[in-house]
Amino acid sequence: MAQSEYGTENISILEAGSILSELPKRLAEEDRAVAITRHGKPVLAVMSWELFESIAETLEIMADDDMMASTRRGIEDAREGKLVPLERVVADLDS
Repeated sequence: MAQSEYGTENISILEAGSILSELPKRLAEEDRAVAITRHGKPVLAVMSWELFESIAETLEIMADDDMMASTRRGIEDAREGKLVPLERVVADLDS
């Protein structure tokens, strides 16, 4: 089995058919994807459902301009040391 440019394992479509029942366990253990190839070229990606959901959620966040602007502001605030202690946040929520 070869490695793809993204560090995923490449499995031929013929081999994938014979090991399909093993893939969920293999992928869950390592939280990664496997590229299924035809004629040596990737045509499918197989991954755990958890990894798929994580990728889909990340793409959804990245597509939201307001969310990304907020994330960038938060990162910049953290770099500048503009942090609020957790105790103060909790106290503000309780009041």
